[in-house]
Amino acid sequence: MSYLFFGGAFNPPTKAHIYLAEYACKKTNATQVIFMPTKMTYIANEQAKNFAFSDQQRYDMLKKICDNHPLLTVSDYELQAQQQPRTYQTLCALKDRGYPCKLLFGSDKLLELQTGWKHVEEIAKEFGIVCMERNEDDCQKMIEENAYLSSLKQYIEIIPTPNEYHAISSTDVRQQYLIAKQALMNMKEMLPDELEDLYAYLKNEE
Repeated sequence: MSYLFFGGAFNPPTKAHIYLAEYACKKTNATQVIFMPTKMTYIANEQAKNFAFSDQQRYDMLKKICDNHPLLTVSDYELQAQQQPRTYQTLCALKDRGYPCKLLFGSDKLLELQTGWKHVEEIAKEFGIVCMERNEDDCQKMIEENAYLSSLKQYIEIIPTPNEYHAISSTDVRQQYLIAKQALMNMKEMLPDELEDLYAYLKNEE
């Protein structure tokens, strides 16, 4: 049995995360994709996101999704750690627990391997990497033109993915969420207390 390790903020998880994870799982004949949400402190301090759902909220979102998708599961290993573990540490921990994984990510992360990651060679050689080709990226060309990536190319499996979900991003979802949240607050200030449930009424009108 083999698994795909899919780490990230998932802030929040989107249809693209679900569809592409399942697509990669089938293409690589993996048993399951293991979603691994990162700690909120890492999102805020290292990634400087404009807004982050809490660790528990993001885990619960992924758990609810995975309950309806047999090819997907979620782990809270990194959320329970005192400090954000490195990807290599998490892969080793999962292997020790009986879940040997390949690292799964989108092609937007490919060039970051050289400068933004630790223990890349160990990850590539001990576990393997699966790169989902997105947004018209030519991953083969990216690898060939980069000496560092070229040295690891035998350990990197490239999967072209359908265009259907390429335009969906967690960033856009967060922006829409914050806009909607502010709009609801503005609406509440203009309504009498008796109509506080107007949001539920509007939702039923959809």
